Amino acid sequence: MFGVSGLPIGGGRKFTYASGIGYLKQYGLDALELLFVRSVNVSDKNKDQITASKLEHDFYLSAHGSYYINLNAHEPDKLEASVKRILDAREALLKVGGRSLVFHPGFYLGDSKEKTYEAIKRALSGLPGAGVDYRLETTGKGTQFGTLEELVRLCKEIKSCKPCIDFSHIHARGNGALKGYDDFCGVLQYILDELGRDALSDMHIHMGGIEYGPKGERRHLPLEESDFDYLACLRALRDFDVKGCVVSEGPRVEEDAVLLKKTFNSL
Repeated sequence: MFGVSGLPIGGGRKFTYASGIGYLKQYGLDALELLFVRSVNVSDKNKDQITASKLEHDFYLSAHGSYYINLNAHEPDKLEASVKRILDAREALLKVGGRSLVFHPGFYLGDSKEKTYEAIKRALSGLPGAGVDYRLETTGKGTQFGTLEELVRLCKEIKSCKPCIDFSHIHARGNGALKGYDDFCGVLQYILDELGRDALSDMHIHMGGIEYGPKGERRHLPLEESDFDYLACLRALRDFDVKGCVVSEGPRVEEDAVLLKKTFNSL
């Protein structure tokens, strides 16, 4: 499946989630990631329209949780608020029959990597385990907890957690680390070795152009204006027989999603 993060551009048209799903289906896309990054914008007022559109167009719904989550927060009230943001997003996603809740788990805040890992593990272990998959997203900056290895380790230890592999973030965090086909294969082989074939058969992936520097991610770019080698990435996904959902991020939204889907189908 291929889809987009947030509402489509649509030549400047105004969309709701419900109308956006129908529009994206006309493009041949299959998935939409609801954006709860600043607020949860699914409620009892719009959930029925979203659900009806989802079912009519056979769409896969996920959601990206708040930007303001830090499960390594030192202050109890900030940790409590972070957990609440996850739970609120979970409740909203369940209202529309979505399954994958994507979020960045936290920041190191000067703590050791191991101390940060243990704090985030404790917080994740306390979340309700049924209904949604908590998709822990690989992060694009060195100050953020969320290397591939950290997240895979968490997913091995907590059954309700699965990885969201943001290849663009991995690329940016490593200051251009994913240079070709073998590098993408290395990511997928690591997941296969550590989490097994089931993980590759149910992947949630972010992909898009990205600008970066020595400190990592700066901003998203259109795919074709970036050095991110999406063709090599798609070839690796095909050769490892990866199943699941690829979500396009960046300013071109549905145009890049269609580019990815058409390129993948041509391989």
